Amino acid sequence: MRSRLGRFAVYGALGLGTELAFTGLKDLARSGGRSFRGHTSPWMFPVYGLAQPLFEPAHDALRSRAPVPARALAYAAGFTAVEYASGRVLRAVLGEAPWDYAHARWNVHGLIRADYAPLWALAGLGLERVHDALTRG
Repeated sequence: MRSRLGRFAVYGALGLGTELAFTGLKDLARSGGRSFRGHTSPWMFPVYGLAQPLFEPAHDALRSRAPVPARALAYAAGFTAVEYASGRVLRAVLGEAPWDYAHARWNVHGLIRADYAPLWALAGLGLERVHDALTRG
């Protein structure tokens, strides 16, 4: 897919779908298997879409120069930084971010969770394949 806007849309949709599945699985575990209620916000679409202008250049720069653990660390740091910055912007614009991690032990200003860093690292490694598939050909 040559269109940057098209890839932005794919990342946005993929992020929303993943978030719905993740929050649904958390609800399933908390409810003892009685419900599967995923949730997200339409504001998350552009946040996830930022993978196109931010993640793709990072992946291109790292793909042949850094081993998997270094790339995973870079993705975790980058995704966490984007989550924090977008949360600050959304709070300033909307009065609140679509997420609130204030209840979590390892949160920073309720906007990021240190314990999610491994998940962001895995997401980044997974997005390498998505990026390659989207730009192949």
